[in-house]
Amino acid sequence: MNEKVRKIVLPGEFLSFREGRKLGNYVYQEGEKVFSKVIGIPKILENCIDVIPLAGTYFPKIGDRVIGIVKNVEVSGWFVDINSPYLAFLPLSLAVSEYVDIFRVDLSKYYDVEDVIFCRISKVTKDKIVQVTMKDPEAKKLEGGVLMKITPTKVARLIGKGRSMINLLKEKTKCEILPGQNGVVWLKGDNLQKAIQAILMIERESHIYGLTEKIQKFLSGVNEKS
Repeated sequence: MNEKVRKIVLPGEFLSFREGRKLGNYVYQEGEKVFSKVIGIPKILENCIDVIPLAGTYFPKIGDRVIGIVKNVEVSGWFVDINSPYLAFLPLSLAVSEYVDIFRVDLSKYYDVEDVIFCRISKVTKDKIVQVTMKDPEAKKLEGGVLMKITPTKVARLIGKGRSMINLLKEKTKCEILPGQNGVVWLKGDNLQKAIQAILMIERESHIYGLTEKIQKFLSGVNEKS
């Protein structure tokens, strides 16, 4: 089997033309072109285009707000990939407020496969059955944009004390940036590459004193140059 492997790709980076091949979990298609959703190692095969994400493992906790990708639409809800060893289930009752006749309504009209959502972990059983809810003031479907992954334990540093770091990134790049506590970060805007580079720097150097000043210097003038 012919296999091409490149080192690392960034979110939004072109991988290949689809040419009838199956798409993996962390890629998306625009026209006939296929792009990466995450930072990872691309695997471009004869019958499949995929990316292996580079990030640590997330173990869900009740109350965490996470970014997930809808993987399956079921009769009474949706299974969601939350960057964890366990798929989460979003029950219909925790997704929409209106009455829905599950025998007449196709639930994909609300959330379809590959939709990206910002949701909250509402239940984790001892058997690691995970449930999420959209009944949260911050929960929403995320339209467009790209996803990247960082080590889940570094998310707090990305947000910063009093949201100082994330606000700095938003102000300097003019990008929408929404980090999930599961290590998945959603970005949308014109300065994506600069924002991604800054986030990777924060992840890599989170232990360094004076990181905020370093990021501020790195991002200075970004809008004038873009």
